[in-house]
Amino acid sequence: MIKPLMRLTAILLLCAMGTALADEPFEPNYDEAKIPEYTLPDPLVLQDGTAVTDAETWKTKRRPELVKLFEEHVYGRPPAKPEALHFETLDNEPQALDGTATRRQVRIYLTEGSDGPFLDLLMYIPNEGRPVPAFLGLNFNGNHSIAADPNIRLNMNWMRDKGAGIVDNKATDDSRGTSASRWPVEMIVKRGYALTTMYYGDIDPDTDDNFQNGVHAVFDKQVTGELAEGDPRPTDAWGSIATWAWGLSRALDYLEHDADIEATRVAVLGHSRLGKTSLWAGAVDERFALTISNDSGCGGAALSRRAIGETVARINDVFPHWFNDKFQEYNNNESALPVDQHELIALIAPRPVYVASAVEDTWADPRGEFLSAYYANPVYKLLGTPGLPSESTDPPTVDEPLKTGTIGYHLRTGKHDVTTFDWTQYLDFADLHLKK
Repeated sequence: MIKPLMRLTAILLLCAMGTALADEPFEPNYDEAKIPEYTLPDPLVLQDGTAVTDAETWKTKRRPELVKLFEEHVYGRPPAKPEALHFETLDNEPQALDGTATRRQVRIYLTEGSDGPFLDLLMYIPNEGRPVPAFLGLNFNGNHSIAADPNIRLNMNWMRDKGAGIVDNKATDDSRGTSASRWPVEMIVKRGYALTTMYYGDIDPDTDDNFQNGVHAVFDKQVTGELAEGDPRPTDAWGSIATWAWGLSRALDYLEHDADIEATRVAVLGHSRLGKTSLWAGAVDERFALTISNDSGCGGAALSRRAIGETVARINDVFPHWFNDKFQEYNNNESALPVDQHELIALIAPRPVYVASAVEDTWADPRGEFLSAYYANPVYKLLGTPGLPSESTDPPTVDEPLKTGTIGYHLRTGKHDVTTFDWTQYLDFADLHLKK
């Protein structure tokens, strides 16, 4: 078993006091000395205690076991791929970005006809070198927010009142291009990659609505079965993160049909809650060739047992819809989890994965994000890859990325955001693994 040397302190007192403190203001811990003592579950030991010593046992026994544990205890079970899935091209402009790219807008219908839920995929595809590898990621404020291009369709679905130009939970023209700094379209296209993105709210609105909207309205019964009024959903039914990840797989279904995209070379990426989503998508859908987590924190790349910054109890309190109901049992009780997030990263093996952190993003526990990458390394090694190019449990020097292995990592200057520095590392990492 993996046993980091951490001291048991005040957080265990909170655990003992249980729900008595549930209504008190949350005070995050940022002191490494106050992290509870913990033992991480070993990704290379089966539930029955048998050691995993070969790739076949990992593939046929341990990996399926871990996927099931994460579904049951953290993210929830999704439905199957819709049988009636079909696509419609709404826009195809071959002279976008001064003639260097084609802008394509595709509607992904999830049911027969056009009356059911759909997802709108925005694509910028280099005009040279096709078919090309691609980056696929969800955006927070609509496809129209990632670039100032006036021909991108304005999303009319519900939105959080967080981004500029959002009025009464609806996008306006003032929201066009407001997230462009996070999506350097020209830079990505110039490097020979397509950029493909969807609004995450098309899949599931990011609100605790008892799963009545988005794709849940159509597909939830496949997971929950028929429920009488007042009956609770099964504790392992899909939460929003699993739902957004399911939507990413539907986008990949389309990319497999697009002759301009090399669908076996698609990198899935996400920031913050969507970084949690990209990790889960990359873990369960082995068609994704590369996975990127940007500042994903608790429930993403950060180890839950460290309970530093945002904790399981805090994230479940504020965002109860993100995870399955079973995950609530681990509020202030992280040590009882049968899994931890290094095993989520290990599920992506042997495919490459990149984890990124930011110095000022202490809420997301940068050290815990690095340690997840570090403790996933034995699985990558077992499967014959270089893994993480570091033997130290200390993160690398700030702004000096580790990007020569199968696990990449950097800790950059700055706050919780996606920057040009981040994208430069992702593109370099993709060049190493997707352009061989």
